[in-house]
Amino acid sequence: MIRIGVDVGGTNTDAVVMQSEKFLGGAKSPTTKDILSGVENAINAALNEAKTESKDVKALIIGTTHFVNAIVQRNKLAKTGLIRICLPSGGSILPFADWPKELVESMNGNFQLVKGGFEMDGSEISKLDKKEIINALDELKKLGCDQIAISSVFATVRGDMEQEAFDIIKENSPNTNISLSKNIGGMGLLERENAALINATLKPLAKEVVESFEELRKKMQFNCSMFFTRNDGTLIQSSEVIELPVLTFACGPTNSMRGAAFLSKEKNALVVDVGGTTTDVGEVKDGFPRQAGTSITVADVRTNFSMPDVISFGLGGGSIIDREKPSVGPQSVGHELTNKSKIFGGDVLTASDVAVSYGRCNIGTTQAPEINNKKDIIHLMDQMVEDKVARARTSSEKIPVIAVGGGSVMLDNKIDGLNVIKPPHNDLANAVGAAIAQVSGQVSKVILIDDKIDRESAIKQVTDEATKLAVDRDADPNTINVLAVSDMPLSYLPGNNLLINVTVVGDLKMENK
Repeated sequence: MIRIGVDVGGTNTDAVVMQSEKFLGGAKSPTTKDILSGVENAINAALNEAKTESKDVKALIIGTTHFVNAIVQRNKLAKTGLIRICLPSGGSILPFADWPKELVESMNGNFQLVKGGFEMDGSEISKLDKKEIINALDELKKLGCDQIAISSVFATVRGDMEQEAFDIIKENSPNTNISLSKNIGGMGLLERENAALINATLKPLAKEVVESFEELRKKMQFNCSMFFTRNDGTLIQSSEVIELPVLTFACGPTNSMRGAAFLSKEKNALVVDVGGTTTDVGEVKDGFPRQAGTSITVADVRTNFSMPDVISFGLGGGSIIDREKPSVGPQSVGHELTNKSKIFGGDVLTASDVAVSYGRCNIGTTQAPEINNKKDIIHLMDQMVEDKVARARTSSEKIPVIAVGGGSVMLDNKIDGLNVIKPPHNDLANAVGAAIAQVSGQVSKVILIDDKIDRESAIKQVTDEATKLAVDRDADPNTINVLAVSDMPLSYLPGNNLLINVTVVGDLKMENK
């Protein structure tokens, strides 16, 4: 099956054409202001190189930074209200308590607290009041909120009150858009609530983005299914993106890490992805990014939905150099590198100029500039990378470093004492990661271990649920593999309770058609 993988970055948009595991062609194109024309340019160039026609493509897979950029830039956010089911005991720390003021204002953030929720053992704090839910909705609508998020105390133990509130609102206001925290985040009321709020405020933009890409698909005469990539490096259907856009937040670094592992044939490694403005460093285990185990901060808001453990810092091919200090970045010429850097005839000294002058790489259209202290600057650049690689390592094991991204030509052959691999097509690793994405199923559940069910049976039960979820998302049941299993005793609950997390992956079903 022929697939096209696309990754929309801040500087470049990359596209590749692949047939199963064979690389047929790829291309980079500058990311345009309207996004879609840049995507179209990249896809057309990739198709031309691959000598492939649109009618032969069976899947179009998109990785995009639309949603994280909207939060970071406080742009195109919907007016959002929260109903927290918690009273009388869960109102000590109010919603939006630690949010940046300008972000709350940009989404018109408001909230209502109502009776309900659960204790940690699953017993009710108080009954849900249908009239109170309707009144809370009316108040939020009066304040201009057209998106609603619902959170409930210990919804990860019992999510039925969130679902009951959802049903009440839909019965009285069928057109109201609702995000439930139990479908998005993990343990921790505030972080899970924040994730639901971010998801809710992005839903109108998600609909707009998906519809725009759908129009582009038709314009380019692709008669195939379109998917997006998730934070964990697997596929998500367009309809799911409209409902759960936060699941695609970190797809950029994730796609690069998946692509790096695939291109290098290394299942366990560190990945350094050097772009035009920033560098991302992370670790892959069994070919997938290692997920962060604690709360994640997105645009200064703490959340706890699944995200890869990635360290980002301001070093890229376009990073501006101050040769007097000396210092590197974080300011960058970004996508204007080919106009402004000295090796392309410009007048701005960039990291790429230093790398060429030092002899690390040979790019550009003019001779490299003379830089008297280039050794000091290149040492500073190397030290920035080494520090982050050292932080990303989880053991003393000598695993390789895979260098990807357009700026990876600046890197040394050894980083922190580890060998550096620069595989073929490494500058297109992010689009390759999108093209090879599989389908996943993830289930997180608290189960009481007693005479009726033991630990192994409980894990099997959760694994079966995750498998069913993957198959429902069009995974081929014959290709399902268990990617990760974890179980954690919850000592604060009465009895022997386990929090079991299972992730399975499988190939897209149409792969075998």
